[in-house]
Amino acid sequence: MASKAKQLLEDLSVPGPHEVLRGDLALVGLPGVVYTPRDGLNLPAIAFGHGWLQPPGRYRELLRHLASWGIVAAAPATQRGPLPSHRLFAADLRTTLDVVTGVRLGPAGISVDPRKLGVAGHSTGGGAAVLAAAAEGEPHIKAVATFAAAQTLPPASAAARLVQQPGLHLVADDDLVAPAKGNAEAIAQEWAGPVQLRTLPKSSHLGVTEGAHWSQLVLHGKPHRATQRTVRALFTAFFLTHLTGTDTYQPLLDADLKAAKLEPAAELAVG
Repeated sequence: MASKAKQLLEDLSVPGPHEVLRGDLALVGLPGVVYTPRDGLNLPAIAFGHGWLQPPGRYRELLRHLASWGIVAAAPATQRGPLPSHRLFAADLRTTLDVVTGVRLGPAGISVDPRKLGVAGHSTGGGAAVLAAAAEGEPHIKAVATFAAAQTLPPASAAARLVQQPGLHLVADDDLVAPAKGNAEAIAQEWAGPVQLRTLPKSSHLGVTEGAHWSQLVLHGKPHRATQRTVRALFTAFFLTHLTGTDTYQPLLDADLKAAKLEPAAELAVG
């Protein structure tokens, strides 16, 4: 089992078989970006929430990676100021899912299955993803994944009590901005559905981000290649498993990995 998980981690940390297209959400009235496979019908899709002060471009390769594995990945570029509305950002994530399911994507007429939708996010974008999943009505979100999730207003930990869907929460062991205790750990402990909390070693709050940005002058941390590879692999395995129904990647989700240690804070494992 350990060797199988290690191989899956390696396989999913590199781009998948699909050629990727990039689109602009602003064309349909919402600032942001969307990455899709070149073709495909009834695809799964996720909306990704950026971290505090971060532009969606800092997650370009993560979004592209998900698309290369057959997942439409869209990120709204809203609520980027120093005092964002987390409630409105959560609504924007849900609107993003409405957009990708309701409009034609790409020259080949790519389509998204409204039954295969998830949300993900970093920092306050992770907290907003939890708020989005807890909201009632359509679109119905089937899975939630975060990195260095931060508490929000209203609290993401309180919203987690309403989330029955599977959750995967990855934390950095050197996160001085949104430490696991009080943030991702609190969210995982309140999670109503199956959930995992994992710690990534030698990582900081900005470990998942890419390239340079002025916000690194005010936020502790920096991009970290090992973190990026692990997040890409686990997010891909998690969303393919829970949005498409495949069991191919379950051994990776079940394993206690050196690169992403399972924490006991969450009582239930994703399965």
